[in-house]
Amino acid sequence: MAAIFTLLAFNTTVFLASGTASEALDSIAWLTLLALFELETGRIGRQREGRFIAAIRAIRLAAVAALVAAMIGYVYEEEWLDALNVGLWCAVVALLEFEVRRPDAVMRNRSTFAAAAIVLYAGLIALVAAWLWRGEWFEAYDAALWLVAFATLEMDVLGFIRKHHLAA
Repeated sequence: MAAIFTLLAFNTTVFLASGTASEALDSIAWLTLLALFELETGRIGRQREGRFIAAIRAIRLAAVAALVAAMIGYVYEEEWLDALNVGLWCAVVALLEFEVRRPDAVMRNRSTFAAAAIVLYAGLIALVAAWLWRGEWFEAYDAALWLVAFATLEMDVLGFIRKHHLAA
């Protein structure tokens, strides 16, 4: 995952240096959310104290606000693929949040959660294809890299759920 983080940080730097304000804001917010999920699911750290969780939630709220601003910017700029991309990723994050917060419910309804994840990731893969078709190579590469990052995170979350379910 360290290599993926490094590549995503590089992409964020590219968007900061040569992208629109919406692209820079979008990239920073997603990189932040990915790091927070890694922290919370225990891959980077296992600290679960109240202040730690409160800080994560506050930073997550700020990142979500940045995503809303980026999405508004994309709509204003008529960048429909980017706006749709943010919307689909927000749905993925909502699904991951639910999986982390309610692992018992996920275990009882595994097929429903799996189907939802497949639909969301299929939509994101379609966006990669659309960017490739339009010749927007960096956008397609960046979107594909995010898919790898979140698919890896999803596997971590599923492991987190299994551990929680076995411990219960």
